[in-house]
Parts: sequence; C-alpha cells; structure tokens
Amino acid sequence: MLRTTMTAAVLGAVVGSVLAAGVLVAGAQSPTIAVAIDNSNFTPQTLTVKAGTTVTWTNKDTIPHGISALKNAFSRSKVLSTNDSYSFTFTTPGTYAYICFLHPPMTGTIVVEATTGSNAIQ
Repeated sequence: MLRTTMTAAVLGAVVGSVLAAGVLVAGAQSPTIAVAIDNSNFTPQTLTVKAGTTVTWTNKDTIPHGISALKNAFSRSKVLSTNDSYSFTFTTPGTYAYICFLHPPMTGTIVVEATTGSNAIQ
C-alpha cells in the first residue's frame, strides 16, 4: 500500500512537471516589434532585432501602402489601408531591405542578428 502511494505521488510529480514545462514552452512567443507607416515614412526606418522576432508594420497614414522586400527576401504584404497591419517573423540573420511597393522612394531596413553568440542583442 505504501509503495503504491509513493509510486502514485512520484508519477503525479513527474506528470505535473512535464505539463508545466509544456505550458511554458507553448506560452513562449516571439517578441514583436512595431514599425509605423506615417506621413509616407517607415518609423523606425532602420531596425535591429534578434532572429525569431516578428516585425509588424501598421499603416497609420491616410493613403494605402505596401511592404515588399528587395530580392524577395520575405513575403510581400497586401495593400494596407489605414490601420491595416502586416507581420513577418525573421528567423535568419541578415540585412533585409524593403520598400513600399506603391511608393518606391519609401525605404526601410531590418537587420536580423543571431540570438546567441557575440552578435546577439541583449
């Protein structure tokens, strides 16, 4: 009887620990950084993030805009009306130049650094 009770207690503790760890992993989300589109500008125009970061562009302008990476480095947005947003998660270190495909003089850059090592952002 004592052995059965102890076995049940140990199994309960193990299952509880595994479930708790699963909740922590499932609850972990990539950081999100905002870029505003306003007055026909991207703000900030240059952004440095860690790999795994999601960047969300939000059109706060009164005219439509669209996000397009040079060299097709990431997927293109739809046309963004006022208050529309577009998000992309950057997983690979590198420098990503982009434009507004409706207004090509509007440019921006996302610099993605490694999550570990000497290039990591703290």
